[in-house]
Amino acid sequence: MRAIRVAIPAMDELDYLPVTLDALSCQQTTLPFEVYVCVNQPDTYWDNPAKFVICEHNRQLLEYLRCYDSLTLHVLDYASPGKGWKGKQFGVGFARKVLFDNILSDSESDDLVVSLDADTKVGPGYLQSLADNFAAHPDMQAVAVPYYHDLNPADEEQSRAMLRYEIYMRNYAINLLKINSPYGFTALGSAIAMRAGALRKVGNITPFQSGEDFYLVQKFCKMGGLRLFNSECVYPAGRYSDRVPFGTGPAMLKGKGNDWSSYPIYPYTCFQPVSEAYSHLEELYKGEYSAKDNDFLFFLQKDLQKKDIWSDIRRNVADFAHFVKAFHQKADGLRILQYVRAKNIQNTENESDMLISNMQRWLPDEVPSWLIAGNSLTSFPARLLNEVRDSLFRLEQVLRIQHHEFIHQ
Repeated sequence: MRAIRVAIPAMDELDYLPVTLDALSCQQTTLPFEVYVCVNQPDTYWDNPAKFVICEHNRQLLEYLRCYDSLTLHVLDYASPGKGWKGKQFGVGFARKVLFDNILSDSESDDLVVSLDADTKVGPGYLQSLADNFAAHPDMQAVAVPYYHDLNPADEEQSRAMLRYEIYMRNYAINLLKINSPYGFTALGSAIAMRAGALRKVGNITPFQSGEDFYLVQKFCKMGGLRLFNSECVYPAGRYSDRVPFGTGPAMLKGKGNDWSSYPIYPYTCFQPVSEAYSHLEELYKGEYSAKDNDFLFFLQKDLQKKDIWSDIRRNVADFAHFVKAFHQKADGLRILQYVRAKNIQNTENESDMLISNMQRWLPDEVPSWLIAGNSLTSFPARLLNEVRDSLFRLEQVLRIQHHEFIHQ
């Protein structure tokens, strides 16, 4: 590894980015790394009085960064008048794309690209842990880093919303990991690291306004060489935000209004047809199993608008191993999520009931006595929800390690 390059998009991050940069400046001095920051906003904000505060904060942040000398810093100005986003091309996805383009223009294939967010804290050994991880696993091309959201102890409501969203994410990831899905990752833009050559190979990030992190990690998953474990976590801030269509901030805002319909606690039963399809791949390869035998395969058939997907694949692969790879290219993380969402529409159970049922299956000794069936999770105090978060976090860490061992069997 020749160098480490850290990419941070920033819009209206005057209160957060200095803390993140100071945390990075505490990294091991012998580790060669540079930080790229893209301060960004739509150019139209300068003509919108309602957005004046963002414009002013971005202006002050640019001044701060130009004087910051504790790191090797590259500042990309996409915020000053005339330099902001034009038309429909704006948002964090485009900021990450600009950052990665700049990094790749000066990177060797084995350089490490680390994606962070401006409000994400890291420990003093974070970059070293990534360097050690990639060095220990030469076939590893990218890592979806474990995460643990910071809470605001002064704001009980915000903390409950953050914990409810994180429990949703961990519940979903654990369900996938439990069925040995190749797509058992959680994608956060602040929790991804990759080799520069791998980023080039997958065609860089697709600059959606939101969700770009999910599609990038899915690309690495399909390419091969994605790992889900790192010895150190990242610590994103848990805060309300409406700057992107979906993700942590918007989910918390909806949750503040007691609307968690887009982020349900999926029961393990929704994932069973996917697991059953995995267990019958050899029969599917031989033509002895089909969509009529499995609800998930039937969903794929309808979604792909093709009655006999697998016959075409059989004719174009050399052996069973290639068939399995082709299957997972079709039955990817997005389609699994779409299937589980559709399946869950039929579910009438309360979210506490579903969480209790899942935890009884996974962690029977850690189901809290206070977790009363029939209640909204956010009706419980943050300190109690944090107990659930910690139980799921510990389980997910174990499963992330096992996932790496599973895909290398």
